[in-house]
Amino acid sequence: VSCTPLGCLMLLRSVLGNLSGLDAIVIGRSILVGKPMAQLLLAENCTVTVAHSQTGDLAEKIGRADIVVAAIGQAEMIRGDWIKPGATVIDVGTSRVVRDGRTTLVGDVEYTTASARAGAITPVPGGVGPMTIMSLMHNTVIAAHLREGFPAPELW
Repeated sequence: VSCTPLGCLMLLRSVLGNLSGLDAIVIGRSILVGKPMAQLLLAENCTVTVAHSQTGDLAEKIGRADIVVAAIGQAEMIRGDWIKPGATVIDVGTSRVVRDGRTTLVGDVEYTTASARAGAITPVPGGVGPMTIMSLMHNTVIAAHLREGFPAPELW
């Protein structure tokens, strides 16, 4: 399973438990994050909307979602007031911006305003990145077991 979407799914399960029946939106349609994330959420029995930068009325669609996965790659494109109160927000995006003459790293979501509305939100940096690394190790252990002819361990 792709490392970043797997890490996101693990985060969602740890916060929400059973995801069945929840409305999710994945903003971004890349083959590395967006599409695999949508498939993982569908496998968890979520109702999934896949959106992108050209999606009409994006704010309204985000405002209905219990789960928001932002993987669009545009600095702070998703405004905090678009987030449904209590929603869980996973911000996969990373962009460098210059503020007050200093370069800083930000996500796809306006963190400060979104964190006031969200039930849970990942920071940038420090949110999804460590989960991606953990998922890489998870996949490595499974591959090693399968290569040696052992059954894949149930790690999560």
